[in-house]
Amino acid sequence: MKYDLVDRRCVVTGASSGIGKEIARNLAYFGATVVLACRDRDRGSAALAEIVQDSGNERVTMLQLDVSSRASIRAFVRNVTAGGAPVHTLVNNAAILQRKRTQSVDGFESTWATNVLGYFTLSNLLLPSMRRVAPARVIHVSSTQAGGLELGDVQFTERPYDGLQAYRQSKQADRMLAWRLAEICRREMISVHACHPGVADTGLLGPAQTGWAGWVGRLLGAAARSALKSPSEAAVTPTYVAAAPEVTEQTARFWIDQTPQPCRFANDTDGMAELWRTCVDQAQCDA
Repeated sequence: MKYDLVDRRCVVTGASSGIGKEIARNLAYFGATVVLACRDRDRGSAALAEIVQDSGNERVTMLQLDVSSRASIRAFVRNVTAGGAPVHTLVNNAAILQRKRTQSVDGFESTWATNVLGYFTLSNLLLPSMRRVAPARVIHVSSTQAGGLELGDVQFTERPYDGLQAYRQSKQADRMLAWRLAEICRREMISVHACHPGVADTGLLGPAQTGWAGWVGRLLGAAARSALKSPSEAAVTPTYVAAAPEVTEQTARFWIDQTPQPCRFANDTDGMAELWRTCVDQAQCDA
């Protein structure tokens, strides 16, 4: 892939490592102004230095962002749009998977707060900036490992906590939120997409990150584990959706291997509306 993004400003969350860092690196190679949105300042600074050195693009910056925190998201949006600075492309990539139930600073189950409310809140708060500079794009990095969304118990307060199920329902929610946002923005030249990067060998899958060894066997099986993608390979499809000119005229697509695929959640309009209302209430965000 090679695209000219010299006039585009792109925000990538979870950009300090893994797929997010590789997406940001690719966009920097294409000449974009890139904002790395990173929870850990030290790791984000290291990623920034690496990407600038590799790409030769000095228009790469890093801002701290904890996508599980409403206050952090609001502070980030103020900083990234200060002085009317544009945002043309948002890649919502930051995600967690954990063994035990924990709560975010705002009191929500952490996987839901990070993988769902983070995507929802950041996308909606950046919409005014994106509307001013449209055409613009929002990309939710999701997964084929999606399903089991329980809208009556998204935080696992009524059922036993299962980290894999919390992750799977969050990825279903990400796809449904993308379709709902795409419909809202259909006449505004803002396209919204979800994509499956492939199962990659990143920190998300390691025991140090998840708190238990061997969980990946439940998700993949031995044969699939041997076929894990590298982060750079997994970044190809999200990069394509963020950068390819031919994607501009499309919206509400679920991408796998740079190709739009059917999404089994796309027709659940009642579920999307209920999910949207839930997120508006929890995020305390006008949308």
